[in-house]
Amino acid sequence: MGRAAEMLGVTPAFLRSLDTARLIVPQRSSGGHRRYSRYQLRLAQRARDLIDEGTALEAACRIIILEDQLAEARRINAELQQHRPPQNPPQAPA
Repeated sequence: MGRAAEMLGVTPAFLRSLDTARLIVPQRSSGGHRRYSRYQLRLAQRARDLIDEGTALEAACRIIILEDQLAEARRINAELQQHRPPQNPPQAPA
């Protein structure tokens, strides 16, 4: 946790608050140390940016969750559009 906090320029308490808010739930090592993925570190950085701009922690977490859901929906939509058969344009009446 200390290394992750150092990389992000935050305190370990900040990372614990994100864990408490359930924004990021790190894996645990066999010794009980928190292990953060790169994705979780990006979320923590986004949370820090929002909070630095004056957003409350709970609101920042909700914004990040919604941004993540939107990105996933866009990814799924793009994938579905690629696999969609081409549609024939309507023909004019004869």
